[in-house]
Amino acid sequence: MARPPPDVFFDTDGGGSSPTAEEEEEDGRGSDIRSSSQPAEEPARQWRDVFWLFVFVIHLLAFGFVLFLLGMNRFGEVDRLKIDRFTNITNAASAAGGGDAPPPELTEKFWPMYGAAGAVGTALAWAWLVLGSRAGLMMKVSVHLLTTYLAVISVLCFWGEHFFWGVAFAVGAVLQFLYVMSVLDRFPFTMLVLQKSVKMVRDLPEVMKVAYAFLFIMLCWMALWSFGVSGIIASSMNDSITWWLLVIFSVSLFWTGAVLCNTVHVIVSGMVFLVLIHGDRSSASMPPKPLLKSLRFAVTTSFGSICYGSLFTAAIRTLRWEIRGIRSKIGSNECLLCCVDFLFHLVETLVRFFNKYAYVQIAVNGKGFNHSARDAWELFQSTGIEALVAYDCSGAVLLMGIILGGLVTGTCSGVWTWFRKSDEVLMVGSTAILMGMVLVGLAVVVVESAVTSIYICYAEDPSLIQRWDAEFFNQMSEALHQRLQYRSARARHIIMSSRFDQRSDTPSF
Repeated sequence: MARPPPDVFFDTDGGGSSPTAEEEEEDGRGSDIRSSSQPAEEPARQWRDVFWLFVFVIHLLAFGFVLFLLGMNRFGEVDRLKIDRFTNITNAASAAGGGDAPPPELTEKFWPMYGAAGAVGTALAWAWLVLGSRAGLMMKVSVHLLTTYLAVISVLCFWGEHFFWGVAFAVGAVLQFLYVMSVLDRFPFTMLVLQKSVKMVRDLPEVMKVAYAFLFIMLCWMALWSFGVSGIIASSMNDSITWWLLVIFSVSLFWTGAVLCNTVHVIVSGMVFLVLIHGDRSSASMPPKPLLKSLRFAVTTSFGSICYGSLFTAAIRTLRWEIRGIRSKIGSNECLLCCVDFLFHLVETLVRFFNKYAYVQIAVNGKGFNHSARDAWELFQSTGIEALVAYDCSGAVLLMGIILGGLVTGTCSGVWTWFRKSDEVLMVGSTAILMGMVLVGLAVVVVESAVTSIYICYAEDPSLIQRWDAEFFNQMSEALHQRLQYRSARARHIIMSSRFDQRSDTPSF
């Protein structure tokens, strides 16, 4: 299983190197990384996925401007910028005719509620960063508390006569419970991977500073975002238009948060890869200021690839986890198994082009997103590591922590809104949930980056993991051996069953 030792994109004098087009053609789809023991002058990295870089920047400028206008329109006085005449003619007419029109609302009535959401989300993110060394506690809290919390919120929604949301949270609680039951046997190995990843992160205090810096950047954007959303909720638009606007701006916030999270992912992956290549962060062969170089690549030449991948990877990963969990528990129901298998193969095809391991390849090689995703997946397929990656649930467990953080944040803002203006609880609470998820996600992505980097290094050259932690290497090797044996036995069983069915269907004369 041993492969030639991968090279690193930093040379010993601090310069980085990336493969030329001719070298990529010769090497095929492997990881083209130069050896740190053979320093070479760094060729300039090419800008990748530039179209999506421009789309993201234009999206930020346009949405930021609109958010500022919508917030200012109701800040201090009603319809300051005279926008209401374009947004809701019906309500304006009814207000002019007298009637029992509700009193006008202002942006500053709802903005403090979002401020509370930002404060709670930041506190939870800080707690994850500080207490992240307790991997066992992280898993137990995320797995067990999330199901209970979803069920409690469902009951509260039914009590408040919000039947749609009550059903939605109840279904979420059931799906969460079923998923946990379906992967319960994988938790010991998942615990092991999380513990070692946390150990790696704790030995790199620089990456913790990166997480805090990006958390502050996200808070600055959220201040503007919540200002505009508060103006939308305070406006005189009818509920249907208000909800559509909230959905649009929530998608914008999700994309922005995903981009910042994945930028941290790329930075941390570059640092972790360097530590594994050189054996230790204090090694004499470690290049000077590796964090700054990784940061420069992430926010310049590779930023377009990060923007592109951030659109799709989260949704596809979540869908893949759910389908894998359901598929593993289906018995002899051939019709259901056929339908789930179709969805499974469809999602697996998408994962080939959109997976989180692409960000490690982006950090190391500076390739485009699709090229990096394909290389990472083919590396896993060719070495058999994909069996181990599929068995590991660390990504799902970390996602549970993100969702739980969002729900706690939304609950705190929702309770405050209930006492201030009960009919706006769902609008404020649902958007506050998203704010909390984004903030906690920025803290959790540090650990997830270490997980993905460990798998890439193990696939590239297992001796890198063995040199870093021999006991962990033996445990991973044993788990991989068991998973490959399981897959071989399952494949033989399917083949034998297929042959038996064919013989049974053959008429005898």
